Amino acid sequence: MRIITGSAKGTKLLSPKNEGTRPTADRIKESVFNILGDKVYNRIVLDLFSGTGNLGIESLSRGAVSATFIDFATDKLIRENLKRTHLEDKSEVFRADVFKKLKTFEAAKRSFDLIFIDPPYFKNLSQKTLEFLNSSSIFSGNGIIVVEHGIEEEFPNYDNLENFREVRYGKTTGVSFWIKAKGKEA
Repeated sequence: MRIITGSAKGTKLLSPKNEGTRPTADRIKESVFNILGDKVYNRIVLDLFSGTGNLGIESLSRGAVSATFIDFATDKLIRENLKRTHLEDKSEVFRADVFKKLKTFEAAKRSFDLIFIDPPYFKNLSQKTLEFLNSSSIFSGNGIIVVEHGIEEEFPNYDNLENFREVRYGKTTGVSFWIKAKGKEA
């Protein structure tokens, strides 16, 4: 696993030693960032269920203003990967429950315009996170949410979010792209 392009291009990231974390494969990450294109530049990024920090760090390398990482178990690994890429000054890392931290951010009136959601598959965590973001001011009006999920996972319709693209990778992985629903901009 490596940073594909930008200021940290080619830097190899550390992976966790346990089987509980499933880092985004380089080919999937490259496809996601090709779809996002220049929509990464100058963004404030939130990387939820961060794992290695792979997606947020790639965003920083490509010109995102800052990235916030939340994971309950891999904060030390994320910090080490940020150090390897020399991007720690543009980031903050929290060892926390994602939903509790989201509520804290909401109370502090923080907002993000590029949000990555990459939880363990088939535990309803993607859906629960989107449900929270659907009714929260954390997700800015011109933002994009990227959700990596199991290919068989389904998402309900949300009042304020619109799924504008979904891509399948192999037999197990899907990536969905979400924006504010038309007429629902903040």
